[in-house]
Amino acid sequence: MAVSKICAWFGIARRSAYYKPVKAEPKVQERFAEPIRKMILEEPSFGYRTVAGLLGFNKNTVQRIFQIKGWQVKKRPIGFRPRVKALPSVATGPDQRWATDLCRIWTGRDGWAVLALVIDCHTRELLGWHLSRSGKSKTAESALEQALIARYGSLGRVTAPFLLRSDNGLVF
Repeated sequence: MAVSKICAWFGIARRSAYYKPVKAEPKVQERFAEPIRKMILEEPSFGYRTVAGLLGFNKNTVQRIFQIKGWQVKKRPIGFRPRVKALPSVATGPDQRWATDLCRIWTGRDGWAVLALVIDCHTRELLGWHLSRSGKSKTAESALEQALIARYGSLGRVTAPFLLRSDNGLVF
């Protein structure tokens, strides 16, 4: 049976019956992959730029290895998040508006740590902070608890409502 007749029956082009892919499978050099894998296991939140910078590798090489091996950090969801309703948000006195934020700090021997801060926007006073090896929601919660205890003496009910402002990070 001729190949052209079989292709006509199935409704495909004759040349597709002869096609063989010529592109080789992507190869990963283990001298790059092994240190990258170890660093990801130690610090799973690191992206390819941080890994490349700490290991001294080319960021394009590290990104390509992330893609081939499927080690990409999960993307954050796209969409609207709740925003602060009070505009303009200006504190005219203490305890009206607090601000929170997270930052990552290189601690040397212990690696990266996450620092959560809570400040009073009127007095610029640091009310609470918490330093943690993980950036989980408990870090932000502990900083806020410390701020409430420092300002009000306990975790009981707050007498006057106030506004807590954040940059809408995932842990808040």
